[in-house]
Amino acid sequence: MANPTTPEPSPQLSNEEDDSSPLRLNGAQALIKSLEVEGVEVVFGYPGGAILPVYDPILDSPVRHIMARHEQGAGHMAEGYAHATGRPGVCMVTSGPAATNIVTPLADAYLDSVPMVCITGQVALPNIGTDAFQEVDTTGITRSITKHNFLVTKAEDIPRVVKEAFHIATTGRPGPVLIDVPKNIVNASNPDAYFDWYYPEDVDLPGYKPVLEPELEAIEQAVELMRTAERPVLYVGGGVLKARGANILQKLAEMGNIPVVTTLMARGAIPDSHELTLGMPGMHGNYTAVTAIQRCDLLIAMGSRFDDRVTGKVSEFAPDAKVIHVDIDPAEHGKIRRPDVSIVGDCRIAMERMVDNIETSSDDGPLTFADHGPWLKRIREWQADYPLVYQPSEEGEYVKPQYVLEQLRDLTPDDTIVASGVGQHQMWASQYWNFEHPYTWINSGGLGTMGFSIPAAIGAKAGMPDRMVWAVDGDGCFQMTAQELITAAVDKIPVKIALLNNAYLGMVRQWQEMFYDERYSSVHLGYDVPDYVGWAESMGCVGIRVETAEEVAPAILKANAVTDRPVVVEFRCDSAEKVFPMVTAGGSNDDVLVDPSQPEPDRSR
Repeated sequence: MANPTTPEPSPQLSNEEDDSSPLRLNGAQALIKSLEVEGVEVVFGYPGGAILPVYDPILDSPVRHIMARHEQGAGHMAEGYAHATGRPGVCMVTSGPAATNIVTPLADAYLDSVPMVCITGQVALPNIGTDAFQEVDTTGITRSITKHNFLVTKAEDIPRVVKEAFHIATTGRPGPVLIDVPKNIVNASNPDAYFDWYYPEDVDLPGYKPVLEPELEAIEQAVELMRTAERPVLYVGGGVLKARGANILQKLAEMGNIPVVTTLMARGAIPDSHELTLGMPGMHGNYTAVTAIQRCDLLIAMGSRFDDRVTGKVSEFAPDAKVIHVDIDPAEHGKIRRPDVSIVGDCRIAMERMVDNIETSSDDGPLTFADHGPWLKRIREWQADYPLVYQPSEEGEYVKPQYVLEQLRDLTPDDTIVASGVGQHQMWASQYWNFEHPYTWINSGGLGTMGFSIPAAIGAKAGMPDRMVWAVDGDGCFQMTAQELITAAVDKIPVKIALLNNAYLGMVRQWQEMFYDERYSSVHLGYDVPDYVGWAESMGCVGIRVETAEEVAPAILKANAVTDRPVVVEFRCDSAEKVFPMVTAGGSNDDVLVDPSQPEPDRSR
């Protein structure tokens, strides 16, 4: 008889089931088989004691496992995969510190509505509540940062829970769902861990009924406001992309000749080259996008949540505008700004209904809109007067980060997937990249997670192996998660990293310079420690250093040509550069600060 404390290897799963007798599986096998049924291609994870039984049947499964070097990295990889593919990302880690390490990606996914299923190991059921080794209250800790979470108490519940988790994560407003799995119900040595395999065809969740179809009366009211508005703006958020609504958004904008601003989470929802695209609004949005919202008479908020980084001082945000708010989450309606027309439903379906209403409401043909010519003329004047600008580097100076972004943009395919960290480089990437395709921009918006870009880029490349993937990172962010490049090298995931090394925590430095009398406290990192090229090469990557503007383009082309391993290009950048335009925290969008080289805007209405 085997020692009951020693787990036995799981019997191999057979692809051909005998119909004459039920397939009997243990909890670990059932968990992996459930992932297979859900169409999971890859799991990002890190093994450990409590989850170890589940790692054994992975060896017999077609599901690919990519081992991160830190659990936070596994979570961000799952996020990047979900952003790029539209399918739920899956990560799996053990109990205790592994579960607490996954908290940041869960919070990040929750705020940015990213579909993700996270599986955590837990101590055996009899040990829960005893302060057992590596025990934490995972479901309690993550309750406020997940769309839902489960503590599974019986092995036979695993297929049902997995089915429900994927359903919840991917329907309604997407988000992360956590499944906490005690070790004893997945342990092959436990007779109670076995049951007859099944997989439910549907879910029974009486309290969960997302509203997809909007009310037609609200659609009609919205269209009437759109038809008569003289200065409308479509304020587009990440919800449009989550709803796969990019194509219908462009059609709606063109039908009404309505300019479009795309938030940080919605870049690429409409091509930047489109004549109606105004770019990004908000704290570091461009002047035209910010000002158009402030001067509009109708704000059509589509899958956006009136984030404080967009609104600035709420009482002075779009003061003359009526508001149409379309969002699938009822909790978002009236939370920040009370709408004149509230439409609860899927953004794509709502826009389709708007288009149908416009096309069919009159026997004489499609509805007509007010003349937006004067409004668009005024917008063109703002675009001409206040473009994005920076001063080129002079001989002997380190390169300007904006120039690096322009060169990256111009020297890569227009469907390149770009992931960014958080800080100045994130804002410059959003400002200076031209997003011509949806689902090509991956960043941490709501939580603002430093260290996001490298693991997210790895996840995106794992999901979209035929696409070029660049991560734009700062030196502060890079130092937080660079170890994940080992994963990329070992698993042959050839991502490319543009490291904008300005020797500082750049955004913090900018604020200290502007608002703290240049008292630079705990913000200087230095150019030379660590040696980024040496670090990259030690992790199995190609390392390249760039110090002058003339070296930028050749380095990018060299990186593009490498297809068998990751590449890190360190661009030594001017540390004095600041991100403009800028709206100060809590300030009014009417007081947007433009680049010092530009004339002071006319603040009159």
